[in-house]
Amino acid sequence: MILPHETEAWARLARRVPDAPAERGPLVEAAGLLFDARRTRLPEGLVADLAALAEAAGLAGQLAAMVSGERVNLSENRAATHMALRDPERRTDHAPARAAAEALRARGLADVILIGIGGSALGPALLVDALGAAGDGPRVHVVSNIDGVALSRALAGATPARTAVIAVSKTFTTLETMTNLESALAWMRAGGVAEPERQLWAVTAAPARAAALGLPPHHILGFAESVGGRYSLWSAVGIALAVRCGWAAFEALLDGAHAMDRHLLSQPFAANAPQLAGAIGVWQACHLRRPTRAIFAYDERLRLLPAYLQQLEMESNGKSVARDGRPLPHPTAPITWGGTGTDAQHAVFQLLHQGSHLDPVEFVAVAQPGHTLDVTHHRQLLANCFAQGQALEHGRPFEVALARSGGDAALAAQRSFAGGRPSTTILLDALTPERLGALIAFHEARTFTFAALTGLNPFDQWGVELGKEVANALAAGRGEIDDVSRDLMARVQSSAA
Repeated sequence: MILPHETEAWARLARRVPDAPAERGPLVEAAGLLFDARRTRLPEGLVADLAALAEAAGLAGQLAAMVSGERVNLSENRAATHMALRDPERRTDHAPARAAAEALRARGLADVILIGIGGSALGPALLVDALGAAGDGPRVHVVSNIDGVALSRALAGATPARTAVIAVSKTFTTLETMTNLESALAWMRAGGVAEPERQLWAVTAAPARAAALGLPPHHILGFAESVGGRYSLWSAVGIALAVRCGWAAFEALLDGAHAMDRHLLSQPFAANAPQLAGAIGVWQACHLRRPTRAIFAYDERLRLLPAYLQQLEMESNGKSVARDGRPLPHPTAPITWGGTGTDAQHAVFQLLHQGSHLDPVEFVAVAQPGHTLDVTHHRQLLANCFAQGQALEHGRPFEVALARSGGDAALAAQRSFAGGRPSTTILLDALTPERLGALIAFHEARTFTFAALTGLNPFDQWGVELGKEVANALAAGRGEIDDVSRDLMARVQSSAA
């Protein structure tokens, strides 16, 4: 296997001078989303070199292999079939989820507690938080943390008789999920529900384990082993949106994602928004060696997007060996972090504008507001968003700062901004189920592109599995326990006593 870094296309990128004259980056519209990379400060001709890398890495072939259901997750010997779940011609697995969602909506429930962790919780939480205000179904609370405070808060305002629980776990063995589920069922029994299993639904790739709890067969919703957790919201895992907003909203989410998929698979590299985003990320992370990428959502409804993308990007590409097991000689995925605008401007943007880091920043905004308050709110919100990119790019020269500082050179130095700091903007025309689906599919595709252009497998997560193994061993008091863990656990036990 020839890895991307072994090709002449990679070597050509490595020979580029980062501070060469820059040109405007690409501007592409796709599925109601505008990808604006004009402020990425790319060296002249870089897009053509990135296109050559995409060809040398076999990006088109890797995409085709995934879409056709070939075994692209080599370390787990699996396909990756999440895109099929949103393809109208292959969308065949959703009938049980639709029936379950409609049944839950018809029960007169006040609350639904969805219990999961990782991709089994981050996706549903994002969907409900972004779109749930328009829903007319029961309130949906997503619980992931094993810390009992999280479940206690979700149960605090609920009534057992008018509450349903949805347990989401691919294996139906995840320690955090099963512990929270047991506590939720105990809460129901204590509240007078004789058979809480009748108010429990399971979403899993291991239906036999769910059936062992005594669930009725129609309460068990399956999804394929070939659908990874962080790519699973297109399956029955996304039932939270359908429960809160109705099945039509979930179908629209799938339609929006499929529209982005069509763009991904049909457009040439220079006009392909997710491929360009992923390739530019390779330039920034692997060649310029920028260790982080910041994402700021300038819409309160998308406040969970940075957390969702943290898992998608870092769990997918946070690896240092290639698909064939060989170590890679270059950095791979950057650390994804971020927050919500305009709050973040009053916290972390000082470093972005004047700190020693030149890491890329991405802004996400929505043209139409999600409220009916005075238009001033949204106008100021978007003005702040667009102003940040402008300020990062142009800065403030020392001479201008000197004039504003009354000739005080020391003060002027502190009020100067070098500029030349890269950013991109993603602008949605509205935040509808279709547009949210397109936005999430865009990020999935850029993540896949990054993996293809660096030789990674974006579908396994052995680092996560290691943490699970050690945690299960420590909790059970078995396996190898080092002296630090032993001391810490002893201190906890002593405190509890």
